[in-house]
Amino acid sequence: MDPGAFGTAVADAAAGPRERRLHPVTPFRRAWAPVAVLAGWAVHDPNSAQEQLTRLTGTMLLAGLSVLVPAAALYGFLSWWFTHFAVTTTELRIRTGLLFRRTAHIRLERIQAVDVTRPLLARVAGVAKLRIDVVGAERRDELAFLGEQEARTLRAELLARAAGFAPETAGEVGEAPARELLRVPPGKLALSLVLTGATWSSLAVALVVPPVLWLATHSVWTVLAIGVPLLGAAGARSVGRFVTEYDWTVAGSPDGLRIDHGLLDRSHETVPPGRVQTVRIVEPLLWRGPGWVRVELRVAGSAGSVLVPVAPREVAESVVAHVLPGVTVPASLSRPPRRARWCVPLWWRGHGLAVTPAVFAARRGLLRRRLSLVPHAKVQSVRLTQGPWERLWRLASVHVDTGADRTVTARVRDAGEAARLLYDQADRSRTGRRDARPDRWMT
Repeated sequence: MDPGAFGTAVADAAAGPRERRLHPVTPFRRAWAPVAVLAGWAVHDPNSAQEQLTRLTGTMLLAGLSVLVPAAALYGFLSWWFTHFAVTTTELRIRTGLLFRRTAHIRLERIQAVDVTRPLLARVAGVAKLRIDVVGAERRDELAFLGEQEARTLRAELLARAAGFAPETAGEVGEAPARELLRVPPGKLALSLVLTGATWSSLAVALVVPPVLWLATHSVWTVLAIGVPLLGAAGARSVGRFVTEYDWTVAGSPDGLRIDHGLLDRSHETVPPGRVQTVRIVEPLLWRGPGWVRVELRVAGSAGSVLVPVAPREVAESVVAHVLPGVTVPASLSRPPRRARWCVPLWWRGHGLAVTPAVFAARRGLLRRRLSLVPHAKVQSVRLTQGPWERLWRLASVHVDTGADRTVTARVRDAGEAARLLYDQADRSRTGRRDARPDRWMT
């Protein structure tokens, strides 16, 4: 080997990984922090804030702004200047902090998801936010902001490193190809929100409460003060979901299912392969006519997320098959015995159970059905509970705990069936964990 080349390699190794800064537009975002502090003080103590404003003259106000604006600009610049990130052979390092330094060491093999989000103003500026979800972390680390292309390139590199690619080839892997599996038309999304029971219940409250208030108080101001916010809340919930779930697209790729959505703020998310603990299929009452369902996920180390906002059942089940390979949604479920009506009157008909070679499936709800699927390999513990009233009717409930800190319950089953289910499920879970595929990207 050439001595000069060897010396250069040693020097590069000693120098460590190349540190990079965020996009130059970032200081404008961070410069709002001092202004936000003043706004928070004004909201917390409005009377004092109004009193202080009345004392200020025009000259004092201009002088204050002449100090506040440069201070905010300087804070934004310095916070950007002292923020660096670097990708090493084993981790992603993020150094932040102006006065108090903080360094985050994110192990690449612990990366669960890397999402790219583009808020409205960020889309105008041509930048994006990179959010890193790590197994076991309570909150996500983020890099805000990066150029759109740089964010996608860095995301692909991190996923390649997490998949086990060598550092010298991870940058060349690029973004894995994707194939579209589902796209939700805006018209269907809007109609599904209209047919949601929560929309109608919020609207009913907003229409019923104002007349009752008028009869009780005969005060127009009281009716307006309470009725207008209720109407606004009834519309905001549905409008908010429509804006968030607009143009919902699901695509399959070697690094997991990719989800793109959003009318104002665009988000590019990835469902991590092998990390899904529970899949829940929701079927509201008014969706049964057109045969629509909603699919939600529980992933270890993060809050619940949506996989499919609305789709025909057969289409949704085909997407579930990509999340849980080899899993088929049970076509029929067994109901509890009829004597369960003495423990759960009327609603006992909404409970159901099915156990397949791949999943533990439990359903609950009579008007709004919710079917939860737990792969046997993801079961952390199994419990049987039986209260005194259930014991009188020879009934028991079996609880299956998952790694996402969630519990799926098969309620009011026959006591003998529940006891057999308890031990059989423990055996299936051991076997499932032994035969499970590795939880790695692109494998």
